[in-house]
Amino acid sequence: MVTRIISGQSIRGLLNYNENKVAEQQATLILASRFGTDIDQLDFRSKLNRFENLTILNDRVKTNALHIMLNFDRDDKVDTATFQQIANNYMEGIGFDDQPYLVYQHKDVSHPHIHIVTTNIKPDGKRIDIHGIGRTLSEIARKELETEFNLIKAEGRNKSEVLSIKPIDLEKVIYGKTPTKRAIYNVVSEVMRSYKFTSLAEYNAILQQFNVIADRGIPFKASALATKPTLDRVEKKFERNKEKRKPYKDNIKECIDSVFGKYDSITKSTFIKELQKQQIVVLFRQNEQGFVYGATFIDHRTKSVFNGSDLDKAYAAKALTKRFGTTDKAKSYLKPARPQKTYLDKDKPAKTYLEPLAPTNFLKDLMGKSSPDSAPMLPTKKKKRRKGLSI
Repeated sequence: MVTRIISGQSIRGLLNYNENKVAEQQATLILASRFGTDIDQLDFRSKLNRFENLTILNDRVKTNALHIMLNFDRDDKVDTATFQQIANNYMEGIGFDDQPYLVYQHKDVSHPHIHIVTTNIKPDGKRIDIHGIGRTLSEIARKELETEFNLIKAEGRNKSEVLSIKPIDLEKVIYGKTPTKRAIYNVVSEVMRSYKFTSLAEYNAILQQFNVIADRGIPFKASALATKPTLDRVEKKFERNKEKRKPYKDNIKECIDSVFGKYDSITKSTFIKELQKQQIVVLFRQNEQGFVYGATFIDHRTKSVFNGSDLDKAYAAKALTKRFGTTDKAKSYLKPARPQKTYLDKDKPAKTYLEPLAPTNFLKDLMGKSSPDSAPMLPTKKKKRRKGLSI
């Protein structure tokens, strides 16, 4: 579960946003705590009055409205009753259980999530300190709820991995076949939140992946969407994103190099397909004469966008085009077989390095006598015959 807390200065604005979702059948009010009546008895005015009766008690506090979002993994199976329990326990965990709050279950994106609207002004006019609440009390409450309700844990996972719809799974806008405004909102809000683009061209390069384009015309004004992704807001992200995307620059270069490294010759279409396997989309821009003048790389894993020339001169459109061939030829990683060496010469008998044993008479050796063939005879002296007695 991932939590997000946004503080604001207009409780009316937060209430309007959620009530409009209800009117569009994209959300349902599932809980009204400390309103003193049933949900079906509450209209917009009674909801707003309940909050404003508190905010007017302390007009010195300008930031008096809280919009809390509890986001769940797509694999979490949570029904309405469980959403209500989780909302109650969470608000108690962050110290807002005595405050009035409304809980809306939204159905405008694929992952389950709820929105909570409340105020931090208490009945005695004092303000509840919300500084750092997202890093302290909210984190403690989140972890306890994940364990208590057996939810998929957000710890150790990238928040965008939990919250975002995977780019390759994002519902493409098909005019006339899907609720167009809702589909555009889903795409634009996801791109604005997750992707690191630094120009309007890069922004549109991402949007075009989902059949959406930002232009100075109709059919929908950006200001009509809930997140209000107007041109000035988009442009404010350009400089910030230049820093955010820097850690992912080398990764794209390595992926490009690895594709070229697999081929002795590679066509443009194969190059595009190989990068797609690594969730990298490359868009080549060309004029009416077919001249390629630009290349944009979109890494859907890191949500980063680079023009080829921003990566390096070697990755610019002109340099890449020169490297493409007319056919694909994968590199062979097998070395040619070396001829086997032989120590036998066909014209000569085989040579042996063992010396033949010298003939020997093993019986005589055992008896301690040398064979005449194995030892030289030593000359002996003739004995003189002695005269005299003989036997």
